[in-house]
Amino acid sequence: MPPSDPRLRAAARRARRALSVLNLPGGRPARAVPAPTGQRLVPEPVFVISSVRSGSTLLRVLLNSHPRIRAPHEMHLRTLHVEQTKPYTEKAMSQLGLDEKELEHLLWDRVLHRELEHSGKDLIVDKTPGNALVWERLHEAWPDAKFLFLLRHPASMVSSLINGRPDRDPAQTIAEVKSYVDAVEDARTHLPGLTVRYEDLTGDAEAKTREICTFLGVEWDARMLNYGKQDHGPFKAYIGDWSDNIKSGSVQQARALPAAEEVPDDLRDIAHTWGYAC
Repeated sequence: MPPSDPRLRAAARRARRALSVLNLPGGRPARAVPAPTGQRLVPEPVFVISSVRSGSTLLRVLLNSHPRIRAPHEMHLRTLHVEQTKPYTEKAMSQLGLDEKELEHLLWDRVLHRELEHSGKDLIVDKTPGNALVWERLHEAWPDAKFLFLLRHPASMVSSLINGRPDRDPAQTIAEVKSYVDAVEDARTHLPGLTVRYEDLTGDAEAKTREICTFLGVEWDARMLNYGKQDHGPFKAYIGDWSDNIKSGSVQQARALPAAEEVPDDLRDIAHTWGYAC
């Protein structure tokens, strides 16, 4: 019988990974995924894998309204680096079995742990869109992490970016969105996880949050639907959405899907892959 303590189950999973090859779905050849070389204070964080302007801030505040889930503003862990300023520092760390990458993993883990402890909750979610660009590294750092893949019509992401900043160059905006959505699809193909569509989340928030809670192993809580009554910190640029919609405190219906002729050519394939008419 498997151990009932979640920490023991996580330790058992890590031990199995250290002795075998992890088979990932989606056609990629099986490969070994190294277990962390240092103990994780947060062994099973949750990462939202999404593009910019995909509704991740809405998902964040809905999750953060749950009494057990802490979903702070964007953490930008991938931009948080460790610098070993002396040659002997690297030698000293290597004797401890720590290279620069693992030192950064330990730092990232400590940041998550500090935030989780401060919140008094027991499950943390990081929704930074940049996570999509480093999903392999996150999986390496936390083999037991859970992943939520948040999809939105790619052309709607482009429109949202341009509406927020009309001076944006359309071609560059399309290229930016494409870089994110391609990374999201790569992660979704090769990692286990739950896919959530933004249009479905705004259309029936209760049904989708119930599905997410089941995936995360927590009971659904009706307070998730009233995120405006909770304190989620400031809504500011560079750490999440700051639009009037998110500040309203209630779920706003997604805008109508773009017509087929409004979908940029470079985004047609991924839109089709994600099940959108184009």
